[in-house]
Amino acid sequence: MTKNIADMEPKSPAAAPFRPPAECVTLAEVRRQIDRLDGELVALLATRQNYVESAARIKQDRSLVRDDNRIQEVLENVIKQARREGLNPHLAEAVWTALIEASIGHEYDVFDRKHDKTKT
Repeated sequence: MTKNIADMEPKSPAAAPFRPPAECVTLAEVRRQIDRLDGELVALLATRQNYVESAARIKQDRSLVRDDNRIQEVLENVIKQARREGLNPHLAEAVWTALIEASIGHEYDVFDRKHDKTKT
């Protein structure tokens, strides 16, 4: 028995039709929905990264990359929104803390590359 080539191609997670969590009845459905959401999150994170890179381009001094007041502001905003949306605030804080720290590391890299180019 030969398989249809279209059946062998990987399906795009974003192609899964939306189904509310309460309507999922199999683990496969839940996983398809999580994969779909992960695809959306990756796209949003890529956009967020572009803004981080713009910040690195705009900032004139490396000491401005890490802004502890801004970090606190972002975390407070996220925790408030998490509570409004029904997301566990501890989970939100942990995820955003990791995201912020990774973003700061990336911003340092972009900042340093930008300034290495301007020195030559």
